[in-house]
Amino acid sequence: MRALTVAEVKTNFSDILVQVRNGENIKILYGKSKKPVAMIVPIDNIDSPRKIGLLDGKAAFKAKGNGKITEEEFLGL
Repeated sequence: MRALTVAEVKTNFSDILVQVRNGENIKILYGKSKKPVAMIVPIDNIDSPRKIGLLDGKAAFKAKGNGKITEEEFLGL
């Protein structure tokens, strides 16, 4: 995996896209510290879309009255 600064990406963007299309991952470094902040990857490497509401249907709750509960109710005692 190659790592490039933002300036290098800006200067060589078209060439970088060709490399990515050929399967290479490009890490983008930012700032004086050259901290990794992003990655350009081929679209074929992207996993299936993330599921929103991953726990949907796995848990439920009921609110009683005005929504206030005692500590014992909260702790299930």
